[in-house]
Amino acid sequence: MLILGISCFYHDSSACLVRDGDVVAAAQEERFSREKNTSAFPIQSIRFCLEQAGITIDQVDHVAYFEKPFLKFSRVLTDHLLEWPLTWDTFRKSMPKWLTERLTLPALIEEELEYKGPISFIKHHLSHASSAFYPSGFEEAAIITADGVGEWATFSVGTGHGSSIKIEKEIHYPDSLGLLYTTVTTFLGFHAQGGEGKTMGLAGYGSPARFRQAVANILRLNSDGSFSLNPKYFSFRRGKRMWSSAWTDAFGVPRKRDDPWTEDHYDLAASVQEAIENVLILNADILQKKTGLKKLCLAGGVTLNCVASAKILESTAFDDIFIQPAAGDAGGSVGAALYVYHSLYRKDARKPLRHAYLGPEFSKEEIRASLLRANLPIDEMDETKFLRRVAQALNENKVIGWFQGRMEFGPRALGNRSILGNPTSPEMKDILNLKIKKRESFRPFAPIVLEERATEFFDLSIASPYMLLAPKVRSDKRTLLPAITHVDGTARVQTCNQTSNPLLRKLIEEFESLSGVPMIINTSFNRNTEPVVATPDQAIDCFLQTQMDLLAIGPYIVSKP
Repeated sequence: MLILGISCFYHDSSACLVRDGDVVAAAQEERFSREKNTSAFPIQSIRFCLEQAGITIDQVDHVAYFEKPFLKFSRVLTDHLLEWPLTWDTFRKSMPKWLTERLTLPALIEEELEYKGPISFIKHHLSHASSAFYPSGFEEAAIITADGVGEWATFSVGTGHGSSIKIEKEIHYPDSLGLLYTTVTTFLGFHAQGGEGKTMGLAGYGSPARFRQAVANILRLNSDGSFSLNPKYFSFRRGKRMWSSAWTDAFGVPRKRDDPWTEDHYDLAASVQEAIENVLILNADILQKKTGLKKLCLAGGVTLNCVASAKILESTAFDDIFIQPAAGDAGGSVGAALYVYHSLYRKDARKPLRHAYLGPEFSKEEIRASLLRANLPIDEMDETKFLRRVAQALNENKVIGWFQGRMEFGPRALGNRSILGNPTSPEMKDILNLKIKKRESFRPFAPIVLEERATEFFDLSIASPYMLLAPKVRSDKRTLLPAITHVDGTARVQTCNQTSNPLLRKLIEEFESLSGVPMIINTSFNRNTEPVVATPDQAIDCFLQTQMDLLAIGPYIVSKP
């Protein structure tokens, strides 16, 4: 059975193809269109998924969409009416898209794809829950989803058993952890739907104590895990900005993008981070004690907050956590497709996600052609020499562009579209931030570590293959690993096992033979404002336009002309 999953029209559009319960292809539309976090109909992602599966649209048995448009439209209309006439401008701008795309989605799918089969619309948070539970490999698990807003739900808890999922409690808009975090993100001068990770990084520099009471007045947490936002601090219903004058009375003037950082900014980020963690930990603890389950699945954009997820594992009786690698809306396409397969068609044979390398790959001949078009010297070598040369360059504190195999699905580069560096170098963080990524100097970098060696360096009790947990770096290792240890002593860890990425693992082993350290720095292969590179041509362009030292692409190593 072949099911096409689609997520689009809000942010992080994507498509996936599920064959007999196995996710065989998945990609975000931004990687093809080059528009970061695009909301467009994912026509290029769909074409890729069909090609990767070796099928045509006529062979697809079912299309699954990641939410219910009419239910969401009811919330949008309610928002406009509650604040009318202040919402006139946003109403005028949004209605054409609703009337020509979102409410006519079956016609759009038929027109764009020439598809005439069944289409199912799955509730947004049910898609999130499905995206985490079905690929988790857990026979039964507790489930938490948290994001900005779906149709009405912003937060949900439930359970999964076998092939069934039950959502037991929801919290509805406008009470939203995601909207709170995006409010502080935009107030600090970052972009919504992309800057939230920067807020998490900034929080490590601050103290939550200073604004703890002020944030408690905004986010009210009850003993049963329910929460609410104080509406007087927000104006996102009006569409102009997310905070109100009450917010600025409490926290001062908003930071402009080029303003210097102050203790106020650090402490505000830390206070909101702590508040989000408290909500997630309390709900996880209540759910664990109620169900007795030891496994937890997480999805929704808020669960990309790897610091909070690590603290859930540390602070509750759950002994294992699975977080959907594309936990935001991109993963909704996977969840919708898997829900149709398991719940609507009642297929019991679940297949755990083995890795997130679900995107396009390029042959040696295609890579060679790209290098020739760019007039770059081609230095081909066998695998042993190739890995030794890259490892030596890393040990010499050189920065490597690494383009191999199939592209990752989700926001994290996981070692196939990555920039690599030496975690033991005190200068490497600044080199990567200022010379390569052109981004804020406070932002940390992630290590990839051999899975069986991770506990030597990190307070980590489980594998972290998708870079979605940020445990503490062990105190006796922090001076050894200055480039990946954040100011708060954490690191966003990716573990590499024996099977998911053999070439990357061999590189780490080769680097260890030179440095004594079984890990390397991994950051996404892109410039600050661009999506991660998807093709050889894009990788070559990014390499030439930045101060990377080497490009390791396919079997070739390229130096700067």
